[in-house]
Amino acid sequence: MTTAIAASAANLYYNQPILPLIANEFHLNDSQLGSIPALTQFGYAFALLFISPLGDSVVRRQLIGLLSCLLVVACSVAVFAPNLPILMLAVFLIGVSANITQQLIPFAASMVSIENKGATLGTLMMGLTIGILLSRTLSGFVAEQFGWRSVFIMSALIAAFLGILLWICLPSNKPQASLRYLPLLKSTLVLFARHRSLRLFTFSGAFWFAAFNVLWATLAIYVSDAPFHYNAQQAGLFGLIALAGVIGAKASGKWVNKLGAKTLIMVVLGLAALGFAITGLFAGNLVSLIVGIILIDFAVFSAQVANQVRVFSIDNSAQSRINGIYMLGYYLGGALGSIAGLTAYSLYQWPGVVVVSILFIIISAFFNALAKH
Repeated sequence: MTTAIAASAANLYYNQPILPLIANEFHLNDSQLGSIPALTQFGYAFALLFISPLGDSVVRRQLIGLLSCLLVVACSVAVFAPNLPILMLAVFLIGVSANITQQLIPFAASMVSIENKGATLGTLMMGLTIGILLSRTLSGFVAEQFGWRSVFIMSALIAAFLGILLWICLPSNKPQASLRYLPLLKSTLVLFARHRSLRLFTFSGAFWFAAFNVLWATLAIYVSDAPFHYNAQQAGLFGLIALAGVIGAKASGKWVNKLGAKTLIMVVLGLAALGFAITGLFAGNLVSLIVGIILIDFAVFSAQVANQVRVFSIDNSAQSRINGIYMLGYYLGGALGSIAGLTAYSLYQWPGVVVVSILFIIISAFFNALAKH
């Protein structure tokens, strides 16, 4: 399940290192280019609202199989996209079908005790972290060698292979709810309205993920300009540096039981703000950029594990719906960050990116401070 989570999540980020190559082929400006990562995130958010709740009322193995088929089709459309509108449709559907990840995480969480949730989610998030970060390195390498369309060929092949493997290996779960589709969606919104803690956890996560996406949506463009002048493959290598997030995801699964989620999140948000500040104070310096990325990714993935532990503790009978609404806010925050980051970069270059990111971190810390635990 951890391996499948890594591979599925990677689809949300394959397009980031190849944005300059897409811009060259379709002659896009910064705003048009920003629509590609943003629509991927919006597609993912759409699925979190309209597909994730189904995990509580249908057999997840069947739902994951359908999503795998959709992912293969969407990647194939991207391969042959003749223009920006078709590519935008394809990346939106890729975002939708990547909901596989958010079916597997609550599936695993539902099978373990409360005491083991932290360690289990830490392992799953380690896979998620690897998928998110190495996706950029892999995408950059493949695009530089074979062109940006080959990235989507690779994605389709991986999706087909893992879809078959999941269909064979996953157990058939008994659904937790027997609601029809529309009442199921309504109950998801009711859960969000009922639980103040869920709202605070969601807003806090959304804003730190916005800051994270401000960085990664603009990084390839930033390092392709002076003084770096890196190509897509070299830009993708920053994903290897960001593997510090793997350490954060794994370690926080243990530390959340010792420090408590609220305290741990507040500490790592401070590290994220420090990371952004370092990249801004020493703009144009490779070492400072590397240090900043390590701190930011370590912090974000540590915070996410801690936050999901408390999210999954709200209501054991509605874990897919609660996780869906939480992750909806999370990825809407990501889409906001992608748009805000590219806008800030086009207007104020890297200093604008840093200021917007730190502002998002401060807002995230505010909502976390309001939570009880």
